[in-house]
Amino acid sequence: MSGDARTVRAGRRTVEVHRPDKVLFPGGDGGDGGEDGEGDGKEGEHAKEYTKGDLVDYYRSVAPYLLPHLRGRPLMLERHPDGLDGPVFMQKNTPEHYPDWITRAEVAKEGGTVTHTVCDDTATLVYLADQACLTLHRWLSRAGHPDRPDRMVFDLDPSDDDFEPVREAARLLGELLDTLKLPSAPMTTGSRGLHVVVPLDGRHGFDEVREFARDVAELMVAGHPGRLTTAARKKDRGDRLYLDVQRNAYAQTAVAPYTVRARPGAPVAVPLSWDQLDAPDLGPRRWTVADAVDQARTRPWAGLPARGRALGPARRRLDALRG
Repeated sequence: MSGDARTVRAGRRTVEVHRPDKVLFPGGDGGDGGEDGEGDGKEGEHAKEYTKGDLVDYYRSVAPYLLPHLRGRPLMLERHPDGLDGPVFMQKNTPEHYPDWITRAEVAKEGGTVTHTVCDDTATLVYLADQACLTLHRWLSRAGHPDRPDRMVFDLDPSDDDFEPVREAARLLGELLDTLKLPSAPMTTGSRGLHVVVPLDGRHGFDEVREFARDVAELMVAGHPGRLTTAARKKDRGDRLYLDVQRNAYAQTAVAPYTVRARPGAPVAVPLSWDQLDAPDLGPRRWTVADAVDQARTRPWAGLPARGRALGPARRRLDALRG
């Protein structure tokens, strides 16, 4: 085997990794121009350099915790063949040269279909890392029922670098979802804010789920109009935190738990327990490829039920709260 490639054992398969020493995440000053450096738990640090081999090793290690969030779901792949400093490719269609053992899912789009990659095993994860796929963006539904989401996502998007409003909004949202008897769990995004994820039973269409999420968000805004907003346009938000529910639509995606983000230092989107929301060092980029597996081993979402909830009872409770 030449120095330009190495083989990696992944389950029952062996995957060749090309140019494992290629730098995908250059080292340098921590942060990324100050967009959200405050409160991310990494302030003032020197961003470590990571190679393609490091990316492969991370995804191989985190596979037992990541794959349950990917199996059966169409993916949009965020590829950076030349690393952070090069062009980015948002890939929906699966190239013909991908191995035939990688699962595909053909789903409808306006005027035709798209054949998405589906990541069902560790070998596929390793292969995608070899393709310099840094971030895995997953559908909220599965390929067998693409129009029936089994996840609802609230994206808490701050207006500036202060993370405290994100914590506060997450607490408020968690309390409201508890009142509606909907289990939920937070996740760092590895980028700016937090996601709050609600498992559903997959019986409702995207329009119904998005309408429910919007009504939840608007109820929160009604109680805290000076701090929260559902305004889609940035110019209409002011300094309020944006409660984004637009991911709850057909063919929209959200970053998968334990996926790497294309930012200096290779931060990772990491599930949290609700108790961890109060940790003083918590921020959207608290974990990286160096320590995200340690967090995964604590199984922070162990309290979520195996089966998601129906929205019918929660809708009745929500309507009662809205008056």
